[in-house]
Amino acid sequence: MNTAALDQDFSQLRVAVLGAGKMGGILLQAFLKQQMLAPGQLVATVAHADRAAALSAQWGVEVLTDNVAAARAADVILIGVKPFQVPALMAEIKPALTPQKLLVSFAASVKTGAIEDAAGIDVPVIRAMPNTPSALGAGIAALCRGRFVSEAQMALASRMFEAVGRTVIVDEKHMDAVTGLSASGPAFIYIILESLAEAGVKVGLPRDIATLLAAQTTFGAAKMVLETGYHPALLKDAVTTPAGCTIDGILELEDGGLRVTLIKAVMRASQRAKELAAG
Repeated sequence: MNTAALDQDFSQLRVAVLGAGKMGGILLQAFLKQQMLAPGQLVATVAHADRAAALSAQWGVEVLTDNVAAARAADVILIGVKPFQVPALMAEIKPALTPQKLLVSFAASVKTGAIEDAAGIDVPVIRAMPNTPSALGAGIAALCRGRFVSEAQMALASRMFEAVGRTVIVDEKHMDAVTGLSASGPAFIYIILESLAEAGVKVGLPRDIATLLAAQTTFGAAKMVLETGYHPALLKDAVTTPAGCTIDGILELEDGGLRVTLIKAVMRASQRAKELAAG
């Protein structure tokens, strides 16, 4: 199949997940659950035969230890191995690659150019940075294109990652910032959520109730931003009544430097992503 001219009919598409670890497994199961792809259209690979047999039984798809065979049979090849494993994987599957195949990598910090160079041919490469809430269909993935990617192939990759959440398309120069914000960001939010729950315990709430209140409040606030389209500052002002409780709480947040600390956290995580990408 020529993925460069593919419309949005996935019925004949063959997809290989090379390195079906955490994110690869999440994507594969989402494709099946949403009936985007049938089991016969999917093949995955792992390192060990016993693991392959277990996953094949669990998912109902073919799981191999042979990356070359999986790549040769696929129209779209998802690269899910760890970043340091990418050069060896590319050397291994190079004989199976053609310019008609689409490579989609979610190996953090590995640039499209490095994969193109390793392929040795004009193969289309898309780099993706998803995040862990993808496990519940609430993720977001940023995608950037290599030199040989068509609009149809970008649309195809976007639709595939929409199986586990939302997608945005960015220039590759922004991928380190994406890593610092949306890939590392869940950890920052968990600390905020945990702190809110601890505060609830401090003022007398049972821990389970405090955690539920904190989590649902965090979820609801995010949903308000996503679904209303209003700026967060506008939504904040709507909660902040004159001489009320909220403004006193906001004063404490500002005094504690929460805003600046979060900005610095994203900056530092982004800088680390840049360092990793540079090798």
